[in-house]
Amino acid sequence: MKLTICHYCGKPIEKRDQLVTASNWLRVRPYHYVCFDEVEKESSTIYNSWTPLNGPAGNITAVIMAVLSGWLLLTDTWGLAGSLIGFVALYRVLIRFAALIGFERKVPE
Repeated sequence: MKLTICHYCGKPIEKRDQLVTASNWLRVRPYHYVCFDEVEKESSTIYNSWTPLNGPAGNITAVIMAVLSGWLLLTDTWGLAGSLIGFVALYRVLIRFAALIGFERKVPE
């Protein structure tokens, strides 16, 4: 099985509780939780900040966005504007699944 390597320090991530997957626009990167703290300290603006995808906050956000996008895409709430908002909300769900399949699945419990 291929190892998941921390994007900051270059060392392999050995346990899932050490892993933080973070996104910045369309990029998803794996970090150790300690390395992610360093990356957050180095972020100077809100446009340069990384958002964690896994953990309770990331999972709850993905579930809320999945429900919101499903509701807005499958009903006629707010018409075309609702469909557009639904597609934007679907981004967070898709990026969470990309992190789950791409990085978290490879790291042992």
